[in-house]
Amino acid sequence: MSTFKQEAIYQQAKKWVKEAGALIRQAIDQPREIDTKADANDLVTEMDKKIEQFFAEHIRHTYPTDRILSEEGFGDEVNDLTGTVWIIDPIDGTMNFVHQKRTFSISLAVYHNGIGEIGFVYDVMADILYHAKKGAGAYKNEKKLSPIADHKNLSESILMLNTFWCTSNNKVNDKKIRKLVQTVRGTRTYGSAALEFAYLAEGIVDSYISFKLHPWDLAAGVILFNEVGGKTVQANGKPLTFLNQDPMVSAHPDIIDEIINDYIELK
Repeated sequence: MSTFKQEAIYQQAKKWVKEAGALIRQAIDQPREIDTKADANDLVTEMDKKIEQFFAEHIRHTYPTDRILSEEGFGDEVNDLTGTVWIIDPIDGTMNFVHQKRTFSISLAVYHNGIGEIGFVYDVMADILYHAKKGAGAYKNEKKLSPIADHKNLSESILMLNTFWCTSNNKVNDKKIRKLVQTVRGTRTYGSAALEFAYLAEGIVDSYISFKLHPWDLAAGVILFNEVGGKTVQANGKPLTFLNQDPMVSAHPDIIDEIINDYIELK
């Protein structure tokens, strides 16, 4: 498309996200076909593939010149973010989906010439839709989310941190991460990166560190957090690529530099 029609695309994408969520809820108690990908804990189900195919078919029919960056094989080979790119995780938190049937989400973002324009994170089972348009704020269903607090101290912060940092093949100084864990008020992990970004935007947690997220895990959530004044960068302080598996830190602006400079050391 020659110009980016934010509102029209936003409304269409919102409709698709809601429809996809309804498909998942209708089938939540059906027997699952479960496979593994990178390792035994990296799960994928027939529903992941079905929902990604749903989005891919609708996008290609409605916006044939747009490209799709996604997890389960229905996307395009995307090496840059020129034009309009849809970045999709059909079920973010597949382990939660399989084992708990809750606390998983649909993550859908639309980037135009490298700029995050539209983001949706849909907590499917709770029927809670976090959504944002660049420059228009972030919302939880119909409630506009407030900007993050004016000031934040690291010692009074809640940190979200998954367990990948302490695995045998980690590339981070684990002693410094342990020191960070001892410094903050508390730590949490929820099992869905997209929802974790939504919780950042909601203001119920203050920072998030992950070393293994793919673009589809964070593309929508970063837009949400940006709209309330949050900041997300690579763990080395550089801008995110949204194309690679970038180690990243997302936090209140008052504490993000302290986290990166004092507690993150990549090997």
